Amino acid sequence: MNLSFRQLQAFREVMRTGSISEAARTLGRTQPAVSSLIANLEQELGIELFERQRGKLIRKPEAQFFLGEAEAILDRLARSTRTMREIGSLQQGRLNVAFMPASSQVLIPQLISEFVHDKPEVKVSLMMRGSNVIEEWVASQQYDVGLAETPAPNSALITHDFLLNCICALRSDDPLARKEVIEAKDLSGKPLATLPEMHPNCVSTRMAFDDQKAVFNQRFELRNFLPALKLVEDGLCYCICDPMTADGYLNTAREHSSLVFRPFAPKVVLAISILLPSQRPASALADAFGQKLLSAVTEIEKKQWGDFYGGPQ
Repeated sequence: MNLSFRQLQAFREVMRTGSISEAARTLGRTQPAVSSLIANLEQELGIELFERQRGKLIRKPEAQFFLGEAEAILDRLARSTRTMREIGSLQQGRLNVAFMPASSQVLIPQLISEFVHDKPEVKVSLMMRGSNVIEEWVASQQYDVGLAETPAPNSALITHDFLLNCICALRSDDPLARKEVIEAKDLSGKPLATLPEMHPNCVSTRMAFDDQKAVFNQRFELRNFLPALKLVEDGLCYCICDPMTADGYLNTAREHSSLVFRPFAPKVVLAISILLPSQRPASALADAFGQKLLSAVTEIEKKQWGDFYGGPQ
């Protein structure tokens, strides 16, 4: 059986109007074309839907029954067409985003809020996890977009890589806060909160201290920088953290912040990446959000350290 949309559409109009000529006028087609569509439909179904009497069509009970079926099919096609147009215009669909803790306070929530503000039918799954889990989820196509520390080369991933210059978090009443740039030698022997000892960022921080022959004193070891800022607030340590964490803290604490952030030297970087699955094309929704995230992280990478000072000057 090879029913067509035009056959069903013509049949519905004939049933509604009661005549071939009226149906043809409504559909913008010729009368012979509509007659041919009805005849071909009956042939496909193997049953007569109308009796022809003196040039008129008399609907049979089978036609009334088939009308419900035809309308259901046409309505479903119309809904599917509308849905796909909405998906294409980013008004419908589902977006799955996995992200590292550093971006959880402000960056990702703010971007998602802006992105879906005028898209009430879009559903979003947001999941904060460690970078290795994010890499696995995106590579296996469970998530559309990921933001994580830069992974090792992986054929299942497309990555957009960034190097973020880390900055020093310290209390605003600390004498070092008067300095425009904090150097490793300024923190020699002072307690630090860092990422795990073998993490590339911690290794880079230790090397910065070694370069200035400063004593590296790792008092607190954490999986991410977010909880470290509370320890800095309490005067227990200093922290060389990434600017995403600092930006999130300043946007959350605002005028109540007791911390300031200063440029740090020698340079310490945190390598992060936007991750996309390489084994399938991105949906229109995922592609649009990925571009928005790319612009936002590019701006963070370009920001000058002074943009993150915070606290009383």
